[in-house]
Amino acid sequence: MSPYLILVIILAYMSLLFVVGYISGRNANNEGFFIGNRKTSWHMATLAMIGAAMSGVTFISVPGSVAADSFSYMQMVVGFTIGQFVVAFILIPVFYKSKVTSLYEYLDNRFDQITHRTGAWSFLVAKIIGAALKIYIVCAVMQTIVFDYFNLPFTLNVAIVIGLIWLYTHSGGVRSLIVTDTLQSVCLVTSVLLCIWFICRQMGLDYAGCINLVKESGESQMWFFDNPSSPRYFWKMVAGGALSLVAMTGLDQDMMQRNMSCRTMRESQINIVLTAICQIFVILLLLVLGLVIYRYIDYAGLEMPSRGDDAFALVAIQGEVSIIVAIAFIIGMISSTYSAAGSALTSLTTSYTIDVLRASEMDEQSLTKLRKKVHIVMALILAVAVIVLNLISSDSVINLLFKVASYTYGPILGLFVFGLSCRRRLRSKFLPVIVILSPIVSFAMQHATKAIFEYHIGFELLGYNALFTIFGLWLISYKNEKEIK
Repeated sequence: MSPYLILVIILAYMSLLFVVGYISGRNANNEGFFIGNRKTSWHMATLAMIGAAMSGVTFISVPGSVAADSFSYMQMVVGFTIGQFVVAFILIPVFYKSKVTSLYEYLDNRFDQITHRTGAWSFLVAKIIGAALKIYIVCAVMQTIVFDYFNLPFTLNVAIVIGLIWLYTHSGGVRSLIVTDTLQSVCLVTSVLLCIWFICRQMGLDYAGCINLVKESGESQMWFFDNPSSPRYFWKMVAGGALSLVAMTGLDQDMMQRNMSCRTMRESQINIVLTAICQIFVILLLLVLGLVIYRYIDYAGLEMPSRGDDAFALVAIQGEVSIIVAIAFIIGMISSTYSAAGSALTSLTTSYTIDVLRASEMDEQSLTKLRKKVHIVMALILAVAVIVLNLISSDSVINLLFKVASYTYGPILGLFVFGLSCRRRLRSKFLPVIVILSPIVSFAMQHATKAIFEYHIGFELLGYNALFTIFGLWLISYKNEKEIK
């Protein structure tokens, strides 16, 4: 596929995105930027959340993981579903009752300002790394299929991608994202379906043939109960999925800004439950796509890529399938990336402005000026983080994302669990030490169990990290005799 055609597709899609974003976000005030004025209907929020949950990492790495991990990722999805119900019926009532703009304001109400800022800084670090990973994988693909052709550096690639993200989110924020994410969700799911259909047709398979291909393939195995020490063991992945969802969605300003933009708590809960159901089918489609991709690589005699993350791009761009597959790949990749990255940049801006700078009491004009400055700074930080990742990344990005999340989101999960489960207060001056030590102890335990017992701690590491945080919080806590409001 010609790099010139790829550029035309991207420019056409981005033009549509800018028009939709501008129309939906024009004249948005600060409340519209931060929480969409709480006027989003549940069905719009559900459609938006499909695109938000399915980042470029999911779109590229989940199909690419099939060769090494089969359909075991569905075990994580079981955990995701459990986690969605925890978010809907435990966390959402707390946040709506507290009437918070940023989730971490809860920590201020429950404990004190130091705890509030510590939780916010933990989120900022976690989200910058996570968002950078999501943007990096698409920049890496774009570098291969476009920028290398024109001998342009990776730095320029990152600058253009981040610049476009900044442009379409700088005014409307969440108010724009709800509408643009709905568009991008439709594009994402349509792209996956088109890719499966046309690749199967190229191999001479109809609908029934595609179903039989999945049923008869060893890579379609979903459930793994045989080896508890394996990272693919069922209960480990379910636990990891549930904990990851609660931490990376329920306690993540990025994802919850959409959920909390709903008009009522009830609508927000409906949105979350429906998102959980949709996620099951979309992830299953991506795994089927991965299986079809690897079968086509064998069928067409293509060279097997060294990294699973490169498989989708190889078939779509160089596999001599229908041009529709290439177009669908480009649109799906761009739509999923800009949905996740746009919301990440918005949430980083929200958290730093509200939680760290504590600017919520400013007048509307001053807050707008400050928020726009923070938005630019956060875009620059994301760009630097992506460039650094390009120098060090070697793992499948979907695995790397959850590994990083296990360390960075553990303290956040621990803080909220401790706050919701007991009435004790904290000696907050010791809190930063606990937040730093917990991931370090988790890292040491993970490597010690592997070296001594040959037991691999996988995605459930997030839970251990949170437990270490809770234990540390208990040590620096004291009994509170007064009722906590």
